[in-house]
Parts: sequence; structure tokens; C-alpha cells
Amino acid sequence: MTTYPTDEHGLIFRSTALAAGYTDNELTRARRRGDLVSVGSGASVTPAERTPEQLHQLSAIAASKQATKPITLSHQSAATLHQLAMLKPNFRRVHTTTGRSHGAHRSSTRHEHTGTLTESEVVVVDGVRVTSLERTAVDVACTTPHGFAGALSVFDSALRAGADSEVMRAMLRRRRHGVGHARRALHHADGASENPGESWTRAQLIEAGLPIPRLQHEFHDEKGEFVARTDFDWAGLLVAEFDGDVKYRKHLKPGETPFQVMKREKVREDALRKLGVMVIRWTWKDLENGVVAAQARTWLTRLNLVAA
Repeated sequence: MTTYPTDEHGLIFRSTALAAGYTDNELTRARRRGDLVSVGSGASVTPAERTPEQLHQLSAIAASKQATKPITLSHQSAATLHQLAMLKPNFRRVHTTTGRSHGAHRSSTRHEHTGTLTESEVVVVDGVRVTSLERTAVDVACTTPHGFAGALSVFDSALRAGADSEVMRAMLRRRRHGVGHARRALHHADGASENPGESWTRAQLIEAGLPIPRLQHEFHDEKGEFVARTDFDWAGLLVAEFDGDVKYRKHLKPGETPFQVMKREKVREDALRKLGVMVIRWTWKDLENGVVAAQARTWLTRLNLVAA
């Protein structure tokens, strides 16, 4: 197997490869064979199992490393460096913020944003300049095409990562496009929400005017034994669980299959029902189809948790 010169991120730059004795023809053939995967102009990586977020992170780092002058990664690109979870992110372009009020450019692979950056709004992550955790979350929240749900998802994730809500609230006092739904989302943001599916669920419940559920509550039996930790619950009477692929992968034990995880979930659900708790479930498709709030309302009404 051919060994290519890589940097600390596993990136293989054309200039470095050429200096090591490889030719452009050899690099082109390697990409055609699948021995190299392009992550931007003049940059590649060896093939591996990577998420879209991880691939974009490499593209963003490569763009930063190859820039002729210092750039600051921002928006979705900075979010991948901060490991912020976003609702259906678009990773087509590498995003940067210029620090100026005008003169930004956009191409098929790059998106420059205008806007001033204070000293505290720029940090270094993995050796590259990026907008701070709080500024990144605010930028994504104000520009997401998914409105309130997209803003809530990134703010939930930012709070999980330790972002300062007061700093973000201060940033949102500035006038900018999208600030209205971003302010509302920050008001409802909760770091206990574990993934974009759970955030999108809450967004649909909130927009339907339903009671906001408790998050990640632990249930115990009459002996005090632990039974379950649930995604959502209302008054300990109704539990709702978001069934996403990420959730099942997260709960996999060594040597266990997703089917075995589902069986454990069934046992867990039966144990909750023995406590007199009703359990309902929904999936990503239910969120896409917008049926979650109606399902929740039906059971909240049956259990007298909301007025009929």
C-alpha cells in the first residue's frame, strides 16, 4: 500500500506530495482508484468511514491551511470544529467570516460572510482560526434554512458543549437577518436535549402550543431500582421516545447488534408500563411528516394532561 505524506489531521496536500516525489498523474490515478478521497482543491485523505460532518471538517481545515492569508472559519464549518450537532446541515461550501462589513464573495465551494468579529469571538481549534462556540451557534441559528427547529437544534448542542447562554443572548441583541427565530429558540434551548431529532421534536411540540416535556428523567420502581432514563415525559404519566439510528448506535454494547438493542428497548418499555407509564414513540420520518405534535396531543388529552 502506498504511503502518502500526511499532516496531523491526516490531510494529504498536493504541494507536500509533489515535494515528496509524487507526480500529479500519480495523485490523479490514486483518486480515480479510490486510494485517495478529495476534500477540496489540492487536498485529499485516505479512504475511511467518516460522517458528513467529519468530511466537511477536513475540507474546512484544508481550506484554512492552504489560504494565502489568515481566514476565520464560521457558520457550519466552524460548527464541525466545535462538534456542534445541526439539523440537516448543508456542507456544500466552506464558510468563513471576513471581519469586514462588505466585500465578501461566494463560489460553488466557498461562502464568505461579511460581519465584524471581536477578539473574543475568534478562537483556535485544532490549529485553525474559527469563530467562538457562542458566535458559531448564533451564526448557524440565524442562517439555518430550517427556522426555529434548526436554531433550537444548534443552541441545544451549544449548551451541551458548555456555551454561555448570556453571551449568546447579548449577541442576539444585534440587528441581523434571522434574529427573531434565533432569539425564540435560545429562550427554549436546553442542553439536556441529546441530538437534533430530540430538538426537532421539541420544536414541533412548542410550535403546536403543547406543554414542554421534562427531558432525560430517570424512572425507578417501588424498590428504588433504576428502570429507565427517557427522552421526554409529562408528569411521569406519559413518556415519548425518539427512535433514531444514532440512538441505537449509541446504546450498542460490545458485540451487540442493533436488533439486540431494540429487544432491550422493548424490555425497558414493558418495565415502564408496569409503573403505569404510557410510552409512545416516533421516528425521523414522523418528524419529516409533521405528525409528532398530533400524536402527542392525542395522548396528553387522554391522560388529562391538556384540555380536550
